Amino acid sequence: MIDSPLFSHVTIIGLGLIGSSLARAIKSTNVASCVSVYDNDKEVRAICKGLKIADTVHDSISDAVSGADLVILAIPIRAYSSVAKEISQHLSSDVIITDVGSVKEEVILSLRAELPPSVNLVPGHPVAGTEHSGPESGFSELFFDRWVILTPENNTNTDAINIVKKMWEKLGSNVEIMDAPHHDRVLAITSHLPHLIAYTIVATAADMENQLQAENKNKEVVTTADVVKFSAGGFRDFTRIAGSNPVMWRDVFLSNKDAVLEMLGRFNEDLTALQKAIRWSDGEQLEKWFTRTRDIRRGVIEAGQAGRFEYTENKKEDDN
Repeated sequence: MIDSPLFSHVTIIGLGLIGSSLARAIKSTNVASCVSVYDNDKEVRAICKGLKIADTVHDSISDAVSGADLVILAIPIRAYSSVAKEISQHLSSDVIITDVGSVKEEVILSLRAELPPSVNLVPGHPVAGTEHSGPESGFSELFFDRWVILTPENNTNTDAINIVKKMWEKLGSNVEIMDAPHHDRVLAITSHLPHLIAYTIVATAADMENQLQAENKNKEVVTTADVVKFSAGGFRDFTRIAGSNPVMWRDVFLSNKDAVLEMLGRFNEDLTALQKAIRWSDGEQLEKWFTRTRDIRRGVIEAGQAGRFEYTENKKEDDN
């Protein structure tokens, strides 16, 4: 027996990886009777029409949200305020607004400033994704067995929270509810800082050729071609992460800068300690450090958070 839809009309604004995956997942699980989508890029809208990932693809954002009982924002965080202002006069009085952004405290402030008081705001963050972007990259299984964090305000309607929670559960997700500031600090260390490090390492490798040529005019230098050709597993992982949507990550760092700077400071302290251990050939300290971090990595695997292709104890974890 197929469950009745949770919503009559769901609208998704933004059709990148997450938005297009949501459209596919909601349709395939019968979460809504009608799925409408909108993107401000007409080429993206044309692609979505061809992919047939929604019941209706709108050229007007006001038409897209009209009559919807759930609106999902899947756009860069810094666009929230202007989009909320644009749709505020076209929303149903009891509509639920949720989102998929990686920062929550600023999201609540920017949306609340523009949306009518009657709107039920249930901010959300699916901790899922790939390095690919665009509607062609989406797939309905993206959220299966992934965590989704909801950060409702204290006075949010309980029924609204529960139905958004049930939606994500129907998509196969595990749902956690926490306050927005705590979410932003947790994600600063588990997601935002790793991306910042990845972007930095890849940029360092890309700049190395010119820098070394200037410093060592008569010596053979490491070239960008060398870096690409001989990339081992670690560097490949960093380049994968650094291939993520640059606009999205620009907004994440600007919107969660306090938490990111705090975690970056802690990371720099630890990096300095490692630098000292290497300089003084303190093998005991290095082994102790790497043993502890390997145990944490194994905990991530056991918790099922290592990604679709997880390592096992019988599979070699390093690639030199």
